[in-house]
Amino acid sequence: MAHATDTGPREIVRLITCGSVDDGKSTLIGRLLHEAGAVPADQTAALPLIDGEPDLSFLVDGLAAEREQGITIDVAYRFFDIGERRFILADTPGHEQYTRNMVTAASTADLAIVLIDARKGVLTQTRRHSRLLALLGVRRVVLAVNKMDLVEGSRDRFDAIVDDYRAFAAAIGLTDVNAIPVSAKRGDNVMTAGAMPWYAGPTLMAHLQTVRLAEAAPAPLRMAVQGVTRQADFRGVAGRIESGTARPGDAVRILPSGVCAAIDRIVSLDGDLEQARAGQSVTLSLTPDVDVSRGDLIAAADAPPEVADQFDAHVVWMSDRPLLPGRAYWLKLGAATVPARISDIRHKVNVDTGEELAAQTLTLNDIGRCTLALDAPVAFEPYAVNRDLGGFILIDRMTNETAGAGMIRFALRRSANVRPQALSVSRADRAALKRQSPLVLWFTGLSGAGKSTIANRVEQRLNAEGLHTVLLDGDNVRHGLNRDLGFTDADRVENIRRVAEVSRLMTDAGLIVLVSFISPFRDERRMARERMEPGEFVEIFVDASLEVAEARDVKGLYAKARAGKLANFTGIDSAYETPEAPDLRIDSAASTPDEAAEQVMALIHARQKC
Repeated sequence: MAHATDTGPREIVRLITCGSVDDGKSTLIGRLLHEAGAVPADQTAALPLIDGEPDLSFLVDGLAAEREQGITIDVAYRFFDIGERRFILADTPGHEQYTRNMVTAASTADLAIVLIDARKGVLTQTRRHSRLLALLGVRRVVLAVNKMDLVEGSRDRFDAIVDDYRAFAAAIGLTDVNAIPVSAKRGDNVMTAGAMPWYAGPTLMAHLQTVRLAEAAPAPLRMAVQGVTRQADFRGVAGRIESGTARPGDAVRILPSGVCAAIDRIVSLDGDLEQARAGQSVTLSLTPDVDVSRGDLIAAADAPPEVADQFDAHVVWMSDRPLLPGRAYWLKLGAATVPARISDIRHKVNVDTGEELAAQTLTLNDIGRCTLALDAPVAFEPYAVNRDLGGFILIDRMTNETAGAGMIRFALRRSANVRPQALSVSRADRAALKRQSPLVLWFTGLSGAGKSTIANRVEQRLNAEGLHTVLLDGDNVRHGLNRDLGFTDADRVENIRRVAEVSRLMTDAGLIVLVSFISPFRDERRMARERMEPGEFVEIFVDASLEVAEARDVKGLYAKARAGKLANFTGIDSAYETPEAPDLRIDSAASTPDEAAEQVMALIHARQKC
């Protein structure tokens, strides 16, 4: 057994193992840890014996036990040294339901071990894992054909499996594949040569020790700003240099603003530096003292990355709540966090077959090619060029859970070609001409709660006072602008997104906009509020119990929904999320429409400034 000793700094290699059920992955990992001297002697002595030899699979049985108990599985990391390299091995569960866990590990991996049972050959699971590796940019693969002892060390069987896998791998862009026949149980070709005299290649551990990793091409300076430091007369920007080097006097560009500056000082815990390299965390003092904030990117002035707000990207969905196009999420790219939406799902990828499937939404563990639209531009590089500036996560704004992860392919051309047009007449000019303050009155509640009736009474009163209004009613809008939308959750999200954008345009015209929509989801109501100027959005919850709304049922919709003739009906088989803090709550069962309208008018008068 080769026991590692601490000889100082080592090259860090991130390794991921991929395998199917019963292919011996636990035994192989246990064998690697054992042979590398990463297992204490007392732990080895406590292992159960099989045929007089310790069962090394028990070294990683904690993960198997979790799997059997139905506990949520996460990536398990193991650490060991071989020669001058220190390995961080990510042991990921291989089943389809744990795709998100494998993606997490593969996103940082330098190298992958793909295990194949010599008796079974290339399986659907093998192809699935390999496609994920290709998608995540892991280009170096060790094909470990395990359990060779159970096929009597057959060279023909090994060659057939290798030929089959290499043909498939080449088709998906994996061309750097090194195949090694092993028996993890007996240790053949793991650390020492085994009973396969026809194999003249390196053992698995020898290959891991010497395999040439992808060499990063010389890259220009990239540093994501993590924070701004102020102390007395000193102001600096702190972050980790992702690529390139920084020296005092170097010209830099701050992105996304595009402002230029020069590095004055490089400050570290060890004092000022003459140079900082990739991987170092430093504070840069810039001259002149330009505006920089967390989330900005400092780049070499002569080689800045692109800046865009619309992208084509692959997205891996990691949430139990489905992805709904049009819904706002937080997108975190490097240190930048901005609101973003999936504006379109081009297709969903069947990772088992590579087939591209039409999809309106993505569910847990789905992978899709999507179009993203951000509320603000960010600096980026394609994931294939720079994982740090091309990989992002999507965060659910309600729960703050990581909802998805993505890889940017490229920026859409319209992102660079479409720019806001400066206008001579401002929204303030239009409002002043009408002698009123723009406002959005957003009426939300169940069908039959009385939203449209109250909104209509309010508009009549506003017109009587000489104020300029427009009423957007859900049914009316669905006869025109939104006639292509149904009532699925995804369509409801898009329905509200469009209406919010129209409402924003109408407030730009100086109007008071009355919006009467069920708008069942809190996320979309919040999105609509954020599209308006501060103080110009009023959420009015027309509160009626399901029993009251159903008793009214003027249109007979509840009866149809109860009879199963109307799907996705809010309150019956589609949820309504009650507003948590509306600007006004109207109990429509206790108030007449005129009384409710007077409550709204009082709120409007309090908001009017003109």
